[in-house]
Amino acid sequence: MTAAQRCKVFGKWRLTESDQWDRAYLDLVEPACIRFDEDGRGEMVFGALQASLECKTGVSIIFFDFDGSDEMTPIRGTGTAELAEDGSIEVEISIDHGDEIQIKARRW
Repeated sequence: MTAAQRCKVFGKWRLTESDQWDRAYLDLVEPACIRFDEDGRGEMVFGALQASLECKTGVSIIFFDFDGSDEMTPIRGTGTAELAEDGSIEVEISIDHGDEIQIKARRW
């Protein structure tokens, strides 16, 4: 079994807190979430941002590139989602020419 087949981060996660925004902003348009699918794709939604993900997996970490929009402005970047000891994930997002964001999430 490969690391991708054993990945513990697959699934849908509820974004619960951020180092930059409060929960009201995260849930601005719809409940904030990030999803990682076994086919190497996914989706991320929070605030006014919506993006598609292309993922590479390990056992307890996913590396991803994303393309989408934030307030109707094209946006892209990279990120990681790593499983924490308490069963949550810690997501780090780097927007090209923009912010570095840290978000915590719990399984949906």
